[in-house]
Parts: sequence; C-alpha cells; structure tokens
Amino acid sequence: MALGFSVWCCALLFLCGLWTRAQDIPPYTEDCRTGTYPPSGPTFKGNVTWYTINLDLPPEERWNKVVNDKKKEIAGLVKLFKDVIQTFDPTGIAIGMVDFQLPFLLDSIPYPFNEEIQGIADASGIPLGEIILYHLLYEMASCTSIIAEDKKGRMFHARNLDFGYFFGWDIKHSAWILNRALKPLLLNIDFQKKKKTVFKGVTFAGFAGVLTGIRPKAFTLSMNARGGPNDELMGILEWFFGVQKPLVGFLMRSVLENATSYKEAKTELEKTKLITPGYFALGGKSGEACVITHDTEKTVDVWELDVKQGMWYLLQTNYDHWLEPFFMDDRTTPAMKCLNRITQKNISFSTLYDVLSTKPVLSKLTTYTSLMSVADGTLETYVRDCPNPCLPW
Repeated sequence: MALGFSVWCCALLFLCGLWTRAQDIPPYTEDCRTGTYPPSGPTFKGNVTWYTINLDLPPEERWNKVVNDKKKEIAGLVKLFKDVIQTFDPTGIAIGMVDFQLPFLLDSIPYPFNEEIQGIADASGIPLGEIILYHLLYEMASCTSIIAEDKKGRMFHARNLDFGYFFGWDIKHSAWILNRALKPLLLNIDFQKKKKTVFKGVTFAGFAGVLTGIRPKAFTLSMNARGGPNDELMGILEWFFGVQKPLVGFLMRSVLENATSYKEAKTELEKTKLITPGYFALGGKSGEACVITHDTEKTVDVWELDVKQGMWYLLQTNYDHWLEPFFMDDRTTPAMKCLNRITQKNISFSTLYDVLSTKPVLSKLTTYTSLMSVADGTLETYVRDCPNPCLPW
C-alpha cells in the first residue's frame, strides 16, 4: 500500500508541474537574499536545543534524558505513522505485523544501535517494532548540501534538510503534516567520551542516527537522498526481508565516531553498501571536499573540489551532478547563481545562510538549516519555515 501511495504522490506532483508549464506559470522563486543572518523574521522558527550523549554510558541508557524530555512529541509522531498506515489498512493487520515482526529484526542492527533502540523503546513506552519503524523513516530525506572554501583556505559546510512529503498536506497551516510534526523533535547532540567531544550531530528525538555531523578539526558530513520514493521504499522492504546493509543514519554516526580524518571517512563511505541510494557531502581541511554518489551496492562517482581550477564550492541536491535536475525541483540553478554572485572572497556562514534562505532552495519541505566549520568545530542549526508564496517541494 505504501508503495502505491508514493507512486500516486509523485504522479500528482508531476501532473501539477506539467499543468504549470502549460499555463506558463513559473515556479515561485526570488532573487538571491541577503542579510538573513543572524536568523530572524518569518523564515526562522528558533534555535535547536543542545543535548549531550555520554558514549561511556551503557547504550540502553544514553538517550533517557532526551526521551523523557520529548516523550510526548515522539509518541505524537509515531501515532501519525500509525494513523496513515491504518488509513490504508483499517483492519489493523499492518500495525500488528509492525509490532510483532519488526522486533525480530533488532538483532540485525549492529551494536550499539540495537541496544540504544531498545533503550529508546523502554524509556518512551512505545512498542519496539514502532521505534524500529520510526528509524526507517529517515532513509528518505531530500536536501541541499554545500561545501565551500574561502580565499583563506577555511572550509564551510552548510545544508538544508528537506523532509516530509509523505503523509499529506495540512491545509490549515499550509504545510506538510510530517514536516510540521518533526520540527519540535529537532536536536543538536554533543557526543562525548570522558567528558570530551568526539563529534557533534543533528538528529530528531527518538532517532539514534544522524544525517548531519562534524568531527572537529577533521571533517564535516551530510547526506542527501538519491532517486525517487520508490527506490527508498524498495530498499527498506529489502531490509525487512533480511538484506544486511546499514541504515544511513547509523553509518554516518559510526563514521563520525570512528574515523579520525577526512581520508579515513572518505574511504569508509566509498566502500560501504547502503539500503537506499544517496549522496554523501564530505568536507575536511583546505582542499579536502567531495560528493560521493552511491547506489545501494557501490560508489558510482566521486566529485572532488578543485580550487586551483576555480571550483571552490560543491553543490549537491537530489540529482546526479552530471545531469540536469528535474524541472519541477531545480534548486541547483538558483543556488549556483547566488554562490557565483557571492564569490569565493565573501563566502561565510552569513552568505551561505542567505543562499539556503532563497526560494526555491528554501521550500515548504525545509525542516532545518545547519552551518558547520571544521576548523573551529562549530555547528549551528536553525528550525526553518517558508512563508507563502512558497513551493511545496
């Protein structure tokens, strides 16, 4: 049922795009924005709260503070999943299978993530199968990632995480239902050992992985989805039936924790198989940056920064960089226009935030914007909104 639902959604969006073209109505865009940083105004919905995860604790205890603080919000999001499933299966058989079958897959999730998931389920009081299902949701994130080096050799990494086209549209609030439900769950996490930071990441309460992260003085990392919803759903279904590949959020967290350099992180990301296709945007010190294009079995392409040849930034959305982006979802062209106007001399947190605040790079799907600087270990994350008029994707 979920597969058919995603096909229906994509077909509807495609038909809307064809109608827009036929009517000669351009998608809503705006000129490159300036002066948006420090964040304020209607596109800024608040800073993201910081938590510390003590990696010296037993895995099942690490997330207790987060879960206790966000128990209501986690339960609300899980209920949203169940309500949508029951819309397609009012008999309750599908939910019963989630509650009965998915717990058997816990042992296929590597340590320590399996024990962390069990701890999250215990602390929240939510059935284990539903917490496992919750973790699979994050394999389907649309995004914009930018890595740029300034004239002084400082490397900056910025990203919008765009997420939530599943589960329908909230007409009253002019927003995607899932996107709106996710924003109160956003967290910045300082992962520590012996009271010292190992790495930092952005995640959602109840989810033990990360999709954006930084290992100070070493590298920065973000992930963008590749392919359509059907590719993502097929990968998840394969995992249900025993195909042993890591969940992306766990892979990224493992790389951030264990790799001590850009080179080590790059090697690990290149060789690992994935449940769903994706792009890894990886930044390091001066001259170190790439986008790794992955299918589920292997690396397809490694796109390297080349400042000497005038390529001082890499920009990745959800389409292969050597192809034209889908005409209904072209964030690449306006973002490149803004970056080229800024120039390498003026690249900074401020100007990158401007780019990611310019419609349609900013859309109704945008959940958060993160800014990272590897040299000083800085991670800033801001909850976003896109006031009307604004494209839904």
